[in-house]
Amino acid sequence: MSWVILTGKKGDLDETATPYKIITNRDYLAHPALFRGQRPKVINLSSSYAYQSRGYYASLLASSRGHRVIPSVETMIDLSARKLYENALPELEQALNRCRAELGGSFPSTVSVFFGIGPEKAWERFAKLLFDWFRAPALEVVIKDGEWATITRIGFRALSRMSSEEKERFTASLHTYTSRQWRESRTRVPARYGFATLIDPREELPPSSVASLKHWSRIAARMGVEVEPITKKDLPRLANFDALFIRETTSISNHTYRFARRAEQEGMPVIDDPLSMIRCTNKVYLNELMTTHRVPVPPTMMIAGTADLERAADLLGFPLVLKTPDSSFSRGVKKAANMAELKALATKWLEDSDLLIAQKFLPTAFDWRIGVLDGRPLFSVQYLMAKKHWQIVNHERQGRPDEGGFRSFTLADTPSDVLDIAVRAARCIGSGLYGVDLKATPEGVYVIEVNDNPNLDHGCEDAGEKDAVWTSLTQWFIDRLER
Repeated sequence: MSWVILTGKKGDLDETATPYKIITNRDYLAHPALFRGQRPKVINLSSSYAYQSRGYYASLLASSRGHRVIPSVETMIDLSARKLYENALPELEQALNRCRAELGGSFPSTVSVFFGIGPEKAWERFAKLLFDWFRAPALEVVIKDGEWATITRIGFRALSRMSSEEKERFTASLHTYTSRQWRESRTRVPARYGFATLIDPREELPPSSVASLKHWSRIAARMGVEVEPITKKDLPRLANFDALFIRETTSISNHTYRFARRAEQEGMPVIDDPLSMIRCTNKVYLNELMTTHRVPVPPTMMIAGTADLERAADLLGFPLVLKTPDSSFSRGVKKAANMAELKALATKWLEDSDLLIAQKFLPTAFDWRIGVLDGRPLFSVQYLMAKKHWQIVNHERQGRPDEGGFRSFTLADTPSDVLDIAVRAARCIGSGLYGVDLKATPEGVYVIEVNDNPNLDHGCEDAGEKDAVWTSLTQWFIDRLER
C-alpha cells in the first residue's frame, strides 16, 4: 500500500526530502480515478481543515474512495471547538503534568506534536497520548503554566506556519511514522496486506500462543499477507496496518478496547470489534439476547440484591452457579452448594456489581467449544474439566491455573444440533470470530456463553479442520479489505 501526501499548494513540502507521492489537494479532489484500484494511505497536509474547505473535502472524499486518511473528518470536527474535545483534557493534562520534572519544572506556552512525537524525549508520554486522542499529522497545544499546568487550546499546526527547524522535525517525524519493518517473505507471493496482531508476551493464559501465531503467519504469507505482532505501546502506529487481530484477553476497560475502537475508526477489519466485545463481555446482556432469540440456555435468574437469593434457590436448586456479568473462561464463576455459600458469595460480589447471574448447575465431563466465523462453524473441540474440578480451568489451584485436557473434532463428526445451536448463538452477536460454549445433556444442548476473543491454538482448536481454520481466518480479513 502506497503513501500519498496532500498539500495545499506545490512547494509546501520539499519533495526531495520525502520518497512519497506528493500532490495538491486540488488535484486529488479533481481526479477521483487517480488511484483507482489502489488503497493508498493519505496524509492530508492542507493549510486549512475548516468545514467545506478543500482540506475538509479531501479527507471526506478519501473516506468515500476507500483510502485511509489522517486527519479524518471526525478529527477535524472534534478540534473545531473546545467544547467538542474538552472530555479529553483531564487525561491529557495529567500526562502533561507528569512531564514537568523532566522539562525542568516549567512548560513553554505552546508545543508542537508531529505524528505523536514531541520536540524532545521528555514529551514522549504526552505526545503519544495526544496522537491517540487526535490522529493528525501536526498539532499545536497551547499551555497555561502554573502549579497545575492546563491546556487552553488544541489545534492543527499548518506547514505554512512552521519554522525551518520545525519543518525538519516534521519531516523526520513523517519518516518515523510511515516507516515499517518489512520482513522478506519466503514465499513467492508478495505481501499485499499487513495485519497487526495484538499480543501481551507476559500474559499467563493468552488466547493464542506465540508458536500458534507464527504458524498462522506462515499460512497467511502464502496468501499474500504479512503478519506482525504488536503490543499495547504500538497504538500510535496501528494505522500503518490493514487489519487488526487481537490476541490478548479483551476487556472494555483496558487498551484492547481502545485498539478495537481505533481500528474501527480507521476503517480496518478487526477481530474482535468493539460491539462484539461489549456484547460478549456482559453475561446479563447475553442471557437476555439468547432468550429473546430462543437460543436454549440453562434456567437462569438475575440477582439484583440479596432479596433475590431465596427465589433463586427455589427456582434453580443447589448446587447452582453464580456469575459476575463480566466473567470469562472460568473467572468470576463460582458454584454455591447451599444457601450459606450463596449468600456469602453474592454479598461479596454485589459490592462491585449491581447485577449477578444465577444459573442451574448442569454437570458434564466436558464443554463443547464451537468456533464460529462470519456465521459459519470454524472449528470444534471439547474442553475437559480440570482434574477434580467442575470447570475447565481451576483458578483456585496455587501457582499456575490448572487446565483440563481437550478432544478435537472435525465439523463433520460434531453433532449437528451442537453446531446448529452454536451458529444461532453466534449470529446474535455479529459476523466476527466467536467461541460458543455449550453443554450437551440428556435434556438437550444449552449455550453457556458466547466468547469474543476465543482460544485458537495450533494443535488444539485447529486439530480437526487443520490449516483450513487459519486460511478461513485470513480470507475473512482479505474479503473485507477487498469489498
